[in-house]
Amino acid sequence: MPVFPFPGLNLAITTPFDASGRIDWTRLRGLVERYLADGIKGFVLSSGTGMHVYLSKEESKELAQRGSSIINGRAKIIVQTSALLVEEVIERTKHAADCGADGVMVLPPFFEGPTDHDDIVAFYSEAAKGGLPIIGYNVPQAVGVEITPSLIQRLCEIPNFHTVKDSSGDLGKQASLIRTGLPVINGADPLVPYALFAGARGLIWGGANIAPKSCLGIVEAAEAQNWQLVRERWKPLEPIMSLIWQGDYVQSVYAAAKITGYDAGKPRRPLRALPAKNMLALRMALGDLATREAA
Repeated sequence: MPVFPFPGLNLAITTPFDASGRIDWTRLRGLVERYLADGIKGFVLSSGTGMHVYLSKEESKELAQRGSSIINGRAKIIVQTSALLVEEVIERTKHAADCGADGVMVLPPFFEGPTDHDDIVAFYSEAAKGGLPIIGYNVPQAVGVEITPSLIQRLCEIPNFHTVKDSSGDLGKQASLIRTGLPVINGADPLVPYALFAGARGLIWGGANIAPKSCLGIVEAAEAQNWQLVRERWKPLEPIMSLIWQGDYVQSVYAAAKITGYDAGKPRRPLRALPAKNMLALRMALGDLATREAA
């Protein structure tokens, strides 16, 4: 079996913005350097947590270029290259390759797109012409397309299609994908320890922006097959990972990461900063994670 290219924790890093809503490149460098120092070995640039759909194509490309330059071979780089037109997916993917990315993450057509499996396979077959390993994206609640066990088997026959990130939030369905024997990446924050136990081969984790050291501790314990330690290390993380999944995900990640010392500013419009009325519950869910991360 070939070596899986995206194991462990891949951080879906927040895109930092300044007070006027422009990408803050200085802050991006500081965040990347801090996450690298914390031990992060994989980054997803222009992720959903990084507000991909609210970046222009030019901004997303610049984020791939600048982020890759900062990382400079010190960690794996995945770039989200999702777009409505497959021709644009290919263009973005070739640009990511030129920047030195190791792979790309690509949604199925995500606005009133096809749901027939033949059409989804055709889309990814075209997208694969971009030349980088592809991570498909299963988020049926947002896209309207569910990647099923039979579909993942067909997709993984496409050259350059390597795996699926499952953000459905349904552990039973994710387990059914894992049972195919094909590699699956968990993308649902509250499922992390359970998905690892079920056999997920990696994580793309937006909530890890909040507490990267603690999140890495979960992965290290799982790699050692020490499930009791996984349970212990999950306890302080579980309240916040469950809370952010219940709604206002991106706003909650930005707000919580600021509290724990990983400030990316405020999310870009049309999203607003997390309302003040939600901050008490957020702080309670964080518990002592800020102290743990500072240690």
